[in-house]
Order: sequence, then structure tokens, then C-alpha cells
Amino acid sequence: MILKVFIYPDGARPIFHEPHLQGIYASEGWFMKLIEANRQFVTRDPKKAHLFYLPYSARQLQMALYVPESHNMKPLSIFLRDYVNMIAAKYPFWNRTHGSDHFLAACHDWGPYTVTEHDELCKNTIKALCNADQSEGIFVAGKDVSLPETTIRNPRKPLRNVGGNRVSQRPILAFFAGNMHGRVRPTLLKYWTDKDEDMRIYGPLPNRVSRKMSYVQHMKSSKYCLCPMGYEVNSPRIVEAIYYECVPVIIADNFVLPFSEVLDWSAFSVVVAEKDIPKLKEILLAIPLRRYLKMQTNVKMVQKHFLWNPRPIRYDLFHMILHSIWFSRLNQILEVTTGGMHMK
Repeated sequence: MILKVFIYPDGARPIFHEPHLQGIYASEGWFMKLIEANRQFVTRDPKKAHLFYLPYSARQLQMALYVPESHNMKPLSIFLRDYVNMIAAKYPFWNRTHGSDHFLAACHDWGPYTVTEHDELCKNTIKALCNADQSEGIFVAGKDVSLPETTIRNPRKPLRNVGGNRVSQRPILAFFAGNMHGRVRPTLLKYWTDKDEDMRIYGPLPNRVSRKMSYVQHMKSSKYCLCPMGYEVNSPRIVEAIYYECVPVIIADNFVLPFSEVLDWSAFSVVVAEKDIPKLKEILLAIPLRRYLKMQTNVKMVQKHFLWNPRPIRYDLFHMILHSIWFSRLNQILEVTTGGMHMK
């Protein structure tokens, strides 16, 4: 038996059925594009479906309905609530499980906040979210899915620049450059900017630096790439680091790592608590060379699981996301049938 997904045809463009394929929120668009073109997993007969996909884009929803500077996301969640109520009235499938065999994929930071006006959508539906923050009470670890955030600069060449330097050509111990939003990055800069030659920590990469070495070249020339959270827990740098074969150092308390039901992140990344930023160099230098070499090899091994291929290939990002969603649904079914026992 093969997994079958029904995609609701309802919903007008651009919010529905129009994938946004560029930038830091591209994951939701690439997933939408690839599943809507898929013949293997998609069925047009909802009676044959195991899962039901709500084909909306949180990014397009934000661009269409958010009033700049209003700080009011309620219109977005009301819009989605009304859509779910419409499909629940038009089709029998939502009410059959109260939405628990339905799923959505949202990579915009506000993805979690677009579901809050509809109780069943918020509590039952499987949410594949880049903003996988288990401290806010919306993302539920074990039921919802942590969607990897991928920066796609050129949608025609999503795999451009993938690859990195060999270990002997990675003279920089740790690198970060980026904007200063959120609680973690200012702390990182306070302790490490211009303090240590091994720790190349910047705000936005200064011109004097980027003229000699680009952002991508820095990542390809570093042993460890720092991935601190911004406004939200997720960061596109985690997948960027994997693309450039640099061991990611994740600094984001409460972030649920993607695919952790099948991937052992401790084998190819380092997780550092926010409170340990002052000890960052000490933590990295304490990792034995042999372990670092193993982690860097493992980064190269897991890379295939984080790639958007224009035509999906087994075990790539499209398949991994779909697997995580299906795994979550199977766990739900098992919990019901076994009275709360968890599938290990």
C-alpha cells in the first residue's frame, strides 16, 4: 500500500495553489509545487486518501492580507478559519476526524499564528512549520512536524553552490553574519565580535570583509557555522550550513529539530544552550578532532535529505517532509488503537 494524499482544489490564488519559491520562506512553496505536480502520492479520489492537504501559503497570506505596521495577525487567522469551515461544510472528510488527518505546510514565521482562530485546526491538524517552537503552545512536538527552512536564491537552480571545502581548507573555527533581531544574536555579538581571530562573528557582513570573502565562502571555509535564532526559533542557516558542509551549531532553546524521529542530530550538529554563549569557543574546542571529522562526514551524508530537487528523488527533502507527516499520523492512529501507547 502506498500513501495517498488528496489536495483540496478549493481556494483562490495567490493565497492557495500559488507556491512562493524564492527567499527564506521557500520551503512551503517548494513543498506545494512538488506535491501538486506529484502522481505517485496524490489521488484525485478523496475516498482513497490517507491524508488531506490544505494548499495555502502563509507567505502569500501575509502579503495579501497583513496591514503593514498593524501588528495584527487576526485577519490572517480569520481567513484561514473561514476556509476550513468552508471545506468542512462542503466535504465530509474534515468532520470525520475533526481535522486530524489533514495537514498544512507553513514556513513564514507567522505560520503558527495563522491557525489560532480555528480550534480543531490548531489542536488536531498536523502542522509542518518552520517556526517549530514548543514553548508557545501551538506547535506540539510529536504531532506537528518541524519544516526545514531553506534559503532559495534562484528557483531555477535550487541546488546552486551546494558543496564545501575539505576540512584542511577550513581555517575558521566558527562563523556567523546576520541581522541583529531577536534575543540571542545581540548576546552572541556582545561576547564574540572582534574578540578572537578564530571566532568570525559579525552583524551584517561588512563590506571590508565581503570584498575579500563572500558570505558563502565564509561558510565553506569554516569548521562550525553558528545558527542562532532570530525573532523566532528557526533559522535558514541550519540547512545552509548543511549545504556548505559546515557543522551547524544551533543556538535556539525550545526549537524542535527537523526529522528527529529518523535523524540523530548529535551525530552531525552541536546544540548550545543560549545561556552558554559566553563559553562557545570553549565548547567547540572541547570537541575532539576525531569527533569533529565524523560530524563533518555525517553532514555530507545527511545533505541529500535537505535538498529540493526539481524532480523529487527518494530520501530528499520532499520525501522527508511527507514521511514525517505520515509518521505523525500513524502515531496518532496507534495512540487511539492502543489506548495511548507511543510507537517507538
